[in-house]
Amino acid sequence: MSLRRVFSSLLLITPALAANEYPLLVPEQQIVGETVAIHAAYEDTLDDLGEEYGYGYLEMLAANPGVDPWLPGEGARVMLPGGHILPDAPRKGIVINLPEYRLYYYPPEGDRVITYPVGIGREGWSSPLGETQVARKQANPSWYPPQSIRDEHAAEGDFLPEVVPPGPDNPMGPFKMNLAMGGYVIHGTNKQFGIGMRVSHGCFRMRNEDISALFPQIPAGTPVRIINQPYKLALRDGQLLLEVHTPLDEHGMPSTIDRQAAIQQLLAEQTPGFVDLHLDWKKIRDAVFEENGLPTVIGRVGEG
Repeated sequence: MSLRRVFSSLLLITPALAANEYPLLVPEQQIVGETVAIHAAYEDTLDDLGEEYGYGYLEMLAANPGVDPWLPGEGARVMLPGGHILPDAPRKGIVINLPEYRLYYYPPEGDRVITYPVGIGREGWSSPLGETQVARKQANPSWYPPQSIRDEHAAEGDFLPEVVPPGPDNPMGPFKMNLAMGGYVIHGTNKQFGIGMRVSHGCFRMRNEDISALFPQIPAGTPVRIINQPYKLALRDGQLLLEVHTPLDEHGMPSTIDRQAAIQQLLAEQTPGFVDLHLDWKKIRDAVFEENGLPTVIGRVGEG
């Protein structure tokens, strides 16, 4: 790991620079982690930094507009998007938020959350939405490519066998967890690039070290919720924060929804009981335009 000096820290919640697990100190806690800025070393890429610190490629790209993803340059300021507003979903089992390209796991003790970036379905192979559960688990899985995938590869001159055994050529990686929802699976990968992107045939792809850590913690029957929440709100210390990700449509592609209307609807649904709510609409518009995935203060509550 190259040495870098952290020179700023925003939304400080926990002291860890790179972490997958965060304590939930009180039931009403809505934000975990921290967003920090670092100096890049000359050999760094955004993908390398994402892999080193536990972030996906697109979230690194969104958090660093104007930074060359393949050559940030010696000393370049790079944001690590480690602050997360927790999704608006029951804190039980696994929650996957598609526009965020991120998986959250809430252990049954209720005192912490573990989160990892994931790859999701690409165009024509969108990941599903809905509630399901982990149906079964397998270490060192073989891969039985469906006929549709074999046909797709064959059209490109790549003829897949009916079974790919465990090993470095297996796209399932070292572990897989089958969902009780069609043929969808949470699994590792034999391709490091693509975590936090639209790359799969609808399944959820994790880095091998991440699924190796998560796999033993997940019993069969664990509930799984797959959601589509590009906009997330949180209240902390009288401040209202908004986290914005690029919306995805039902096919898993960037959406053309009316973003301003969606934000207004979210505010109407989640802030009706707030007293003395003061919103900064310029900050809201900037956050919606930038879609940088970083929790941003957009207002305050309870002040005159």
